Amino acid sequence: MDYTTQMDAARKGILTKELGKVAAKEQFEPTELMRLVAEGKVAIPANKRHGCLEPNGIGSMLKTKINVNLGTSRDCKDLNMELCKVNDAVRMGVESIMDLSSFGDTRTFRKMLTRECPAIIGTVPIYDAVVYYHKPLKDITSREWIDIVKMHAEDGVDFQTIHVGINRRTAERFKQAKRLTNIVSRGGSIIFAWMEMTGQENPFYEHFDEILDICQEYDVTLSLGDACRPGCIADASDISQIEELVTLGELTQRAWDKNVQVIIEGPGHMPLNQIEANMKIQQTVCKGAPFYVLGPLVTDIAPGYDHITAAIGGALAAASGASFLCYVTPAEHLRLPDLEDVKEGIMASRIAAHAADIAKGIKGASQWDYEMSTARKNLDWERMFQLSIDPEKARMYRASAKPEKEDTCSMCGNFCAVKNMNRILSGEIVSIFDE
Repeated sequence: MDYTTQMDAARKGILTKELGKVAAKEQFEPTELMRLVAEGKVAIPANKRHGCLEPNGIGSMLKTKINVNLGTSRDCKDLNMELCKVNDAVRMGVESIMDLSSFGDTRTFRKMLTRECPAIIGTVPIYDAVVYYHKPLKDITSREWIDIVKMHAEDGVDFQTIHVGINRRTAERFKQAKRLTNIVSRGGSIIFAWMEMTGQENPFYEHFDEILDICQEYDVTLSLGDACRPGCIADASDISQIEELVTLGELTQRAWDKNVQVIIEGPGHMPLNQIEANMKIQQTVCKGAPFYVLGPLVTDIAPGYDHITAAIGGALAAASGASFLCYVTPAEHLRLPDLEDVKEGIMASRIAAHAADIAKGIKGASQWDYEMSTARKNLDWERMFQLSIDPEKARMYRASAKPEKEDTCSMCGNFCAVKNMNRILSGEIVSIFDE
């Protein structure tokens, strides 16, 4: 192999099989996509050891991609259930699975994913370190944190979220800022606590060059985690968030200098009127690196409906430049999501992503809607079901209230505007009431 990473290959003018597949999917000229990968504006996460991977590109000029978080916890440790979620997510068309397991035999599950799952696989090694070493947080050494990064790379994961932006400097600024909800990132809170208890620098920041060497060896994409993402709208766009973003921008260039692909993680909870500006700031500070957002959730008051609050923010974020939406389920803030929660979260995110793709003018995005509208005009119910983002649900709703006449629905019946306009324009006489 004459290259180390997808970025290195692109910079050398080598068309990898992964890049070729992504170009075909996105209706891009391979040379143009190669340029974007070389510049860091598109990432193709593809660990050399993930043999069954179906590659996808992440970048604002490509179709918006969806990530699904899952994994075991102390209270919910059924691996079979998590595998069901994985299979359902892949079936529903998501491009990425992030394993956030924090209990049990995490390595077996992770290796199973990279052996059998075609989706991009991501992890957060900081969670796994606590599980793997099974000792008090303050007793974990800097060396041990880095060793976990190496282990995940060896296991074949395509991208890793590394909470590297919260160093001693940004942590001090955070303490001075007196945020309403402090740090809500699990990984961010863990590394902050470790720094406070040990008095040491964030090992991921201190040994960033070593992490880059690991990523280069296995072609792992770095997802630079936002430890200081806002956990409520009151904390949105505050000094802690922005200072960390500046640090992530600096680290992005260091990664690119070693041909390591980068994704930047972003908010979080954020009012609608701040989202577009945040996307533009990120694009500027991080030089166009793909932006990966959780939501953003546009209000704090909707537990049980946070798939909706996230979809509203996600649509605007992606239309304004975000590349990658992390799904949010109705269970967010409440519990580990079950199978139905996962489905609801995926569908909400997919709708948001598609709405954004239409707004951005992504190739082929609006054609789907054109075909659906044509089927509606023709009252072609079967075709409408086939084109639905969730055909199963569409069929269920139709079947639950069968109309008297097959060419209408139970909402309008003979008053159906589509049916009557088709008839009038073809020269028929329409009486409506007594038909």
